Amino acid sequence: MASSKLFLHFVLLALIVCGAVASDPSPLQDFCVADKDSPVRVNGLPCKDMTDVKVDDFFLAANLDKPMDTTLNKVMSNVTLINAMKLPGLNTLGISMARIDYAPRGQNPPHTHPRATEILTVLEGSLYVGFVTSNPDNKFFSKMLNKGDVFVFPQGLIHFQFNPSYDKPAVAIAALNSQNPGAITIANAVFGSHPPIADDVLAKAFQVDKKAVDWLQAQFWENNHN
Repeated sequence: MASSKLFLHFVLLALIVCGAVASDPSPLQDFCVADKDSPVRVNGLPCKDMTDVKVDDFFLAANLDKPMDTTLNKVMSNVTLINAMKLPGLNTLGISMARIDYAPRGQNPPHTHPRATEILTVLEGSLYVGFVTSNPDNKFFSKMLNKGDVFVFPQGLIHFQFNPSYDKPAVAIAALNSQNPGAITIANAVFGSHPPIADDVLAKAFQVDKKAVDWLQAQFWENNHN
């Protein structure tokens, strides 16, 4: 009986610890500037020697005040992500951000961030946004946002933003609670994987003819991140 109680306590402690580290772990020192040239491989990026840290490790002239090119892809948007790879001082601090530009009728297509929740605010224009909950409900939440509005996309859920205007661009800033939130664009992952997923699998999954799958896989699935 005593051993059973001890095991139960161990399981509960393990669950609590796992929950506590479900997102980026808390830093154990003031900062850990990323050493991108280090041969060491860790879960994240190794720290630069403190004596080598410079003020510019915490600075990036990112030009986020300037419009980004939305003509480089068919979805007509541009995501400029600032993470620890671009700003080494972000390493271990559990945060990143992005400027997102949308051409008229442009969109940031359905995607997920496997390691982060996202909070987005509209700086210019309007955006139609939404996300879908997990199985089995797959409930769709959507909202039209205007300048100054804020919306949250929960971690891991499929979400999107779309500029409904025919003649005005839109701009948003997003903050994410991971130094490396990751992004999985659904169409790119499913129809543009390397090597491709067997068309038999996708035809069955989407309940369409294999010719439709073959056509979709033949498209050039572009990345709107830079």
